[in-house]
Amino acid sequence: MFNKVILVGNLTRDPEVRFTPNGKAVAKFGIATNRKYGDKEETFFGEVTVWDRQAENVAEYLKKGSKALVSGRLNTNKWEDANGKTQSKTEIIAEEVKFMDSKPKKENTPSDETDIPY
Repeated sequence: MFNKVILVGNLTRDPEVRFTPNGKAVAKFGIATNRKYGDKEETFFGEVTVWDRQAENVAEYLKKGSKALVSGRLNTNKWEDANGKTQSKTEIIAEEVKFMDSKPKKENTPSDETDIPY
């Protein structure tokens, strides 16, 4: 089987980072992508989960509106709500997140110097 998704879009909200009890970072954010066909446009909204050091980088350097390339796999969680109805949610488990915006300029430094890991 093959489960791979690649999206380029803009974050719909700031990433939220949390840590598991054993100290592993996990960040979640929303992403929106547009697709044009003919004279119509369609927008897809997805939920992205990213782990470990990459999660920390995403939380530190991306914000609502940032452009990113996300590659990973789809994962669907199912559960039963309080009323006994089956619910499901599909999310993107990111294997890689690339920052697509221009590198931000640091104050009082030349524009070609930065410490941000792009």
